[in-house]
Amino acid sequence: MNQPSRAGEVEANRPDPATPVVDSTTLMNGRRELIIRHGAESYRLRVTTSNKLILTK
Repeated sequence: MNQPSRAGEVEANRPDPATPVVDSTTLMNGRRELIIRHGAESYRLRVTTSNKLILTK
């Protein structure tokens, strides 16, 4: 069976083709965790031991 490539999946899930795509390895830059500021709020993005992403406030 022919499976779509990951790039094809990313493209299919984008609501607008002009929406930028950032690879998680680029975003995390070798870290397991980072803080994202959104206005006055801070969010923690972390990579789990099973290599999933979790975003918490």
